[in-house]
Amino acid sequence: MEFVVKLLIGIVLLVAGFLAVVGWQSFTRGTTIARLRAPGDADGPPGPRDPHFCDTLSLLTKTAIVPGHRVEIFSCGDETYPRLWEDLRNAQRSITLQMYYCQPGRMADEFKDILLERAAAGVKVLFLRDAFGSEKLTKEYIEELERGGVTVASFRPTRWYQLFKVYHRSHIRVAVMDGMVGYTGGYGIDDKWYGDGRHKDQWRDTTVRFTGPAVLQLQATFAAGWAEATGTLLAGDLFFPPEGTDTHDGPVFGGLLHASPSVGSTSAERYYALAIGSAKKRLCISNSYFVPSDNFCELLVSAAKRGVDVRVLTCNEEGDVKSTYYAGRSKYDVLLSKGVRIYEYQPAMMHAKSIVSDGRFVSAGTVNFDNRSMSFNDETTLLAVDDDLGARMEQLFASDLRYSTEITPELHAARGIKRKVLERFWWTMQRVL
Repeated sequence: MEFVVKLLIGIVLLVAGFLAVVGWQSFTRGTTIARLRAPGDADGPPGPRDPHFCDTLSLLTKTAIVPGHRVEIFSCGDETYPRLWEDLRNAQRSITLQMYYCQPGRMADEFKDILLERAAAGVKVLFLRDAFGSEKLTKEYIEELERGGVTVASFRPTRWYQLFKVYHRSHIRVAVMDGMVGYTGGYGIDDKWYGDGRHKDQWRDTTVRFTGPAVLQLQATFAAGWAEATGTLLAGDLFFPPEGTDTHDGPVFGGLLHASPSVGSTSAERYYALAIGSAKKRLCISNSYFVPSDNFCELLVSAAKRGVDVRVLTCNEEGDVKSTYYAGRSKYDVLLSKGVRIYEYQPAMMHAKSIVSDGRFVSAGTVNFDNRSMSFNDETTLLAVDDDLGARMEQLFASDLRYSTEITPELHAARGIKRKVLERFWWTMQRVL
């Protein structure tokens, strides 16, 4: 009998140990792609100016890249919110909103008033707020929206029997009006997004407004989150109106990437890898949380070695998340020594997540350049291929550099021992930041 008890205890401990290892590996899994190859082709994958680029981007990211879009790029709150408020006020049938970050304040009150006015006018308004990023919205705030006819749902609230969901967040931003106009980007509902992004406490961010087929792709992303939160799957003309020539006549090829976790490489990882690996001349990356894995450092270095002008713009030491700042800086040595140029934005928090490659391929959305965004979060990013849009994004990048400090190898080497220790420590945690 004693032998049987010991055997059972041993089996239980063995199983518990196995599950702990499997769980930890899942909890800390990282990016898997380290290189891009085109067998027999010395030039590598097709670049943004190659006719096959859109097809390659579509297949590898599972995002339909099609013509018919018009895209506007906004670089700050002064550009974003007047346009967004106008579109919300002009909605006639439906408004769907999914927000990761919402905080009480003047912007939240303005946002609420617009939603209540539209709901009173008979517009169907659905608001999906993240339970983590929007937890500070008060009960009274939510109840006022609901009394006014706005349907509010909370995405992945913390429950003791669903703690595994705490780590998997939806970092998505969705605003869709009448199924015809869409917004995504790094924006949120908080007073710090007011301003021009060039002064202290006025965040510099990139948001895109677009019409065309990608709007319904963005709406489908919202529908997936709404179904999880409420059990109701949205369908029908109210949310997915038939395609009309009036909103599908733009010149831009594009698509909405909805990135989500998977066991192997994720669509977010493949998108970043292709953006880097396909660049032929210029690659400009703006990202607030720049923490490249060893694999992505290899991709960036490979691009620089083949003659691509690789530049990265990120936040400075005053950024809102110190852990990611120091973790990312731990990789500056290898990147700077191999020709990658790095800049830190100085006036305010730089919160953008965008890319422009060869003045033609443009992306803007919510995907940070870190393991959390690529491996664990749900994210949204508009992918677009267009010369005029590429020129606009390159102009914005050049403008940002005038407000930035280039981190040269000499400047980085002169940092103190305290920073080096912080960098080494936070790098050990980079997979879970």
